[in-house]
Amino acid sequence: MMADTHDAPRSAGPLDVAKTVLYGLLGIRRKSDHESVHIRPLQVIVAAIVLVALFIFTLLTIVRIVLR
Repeated sequence: MMADTHDAPRSAGPLDVAKTVLYGLLGIRRKSDHESVHIRPLQVIVAAIVLVALFIFTLLTIVRIVLR
């Protein structure tokens, strides 16, 4: 009998979650990246809300600067 040498997925840190959401927004996430880290749905939802809010704030700031 051979022992399974695959490592269990590690718990996701804030940077892992941010990368997951950003890659998801761009549509470039690979399956191997997805399987290497265990990310809870709540982590993804919170990170997505924060990053979308930051994106909207950035767009509004650019528009205000241009229209000045």
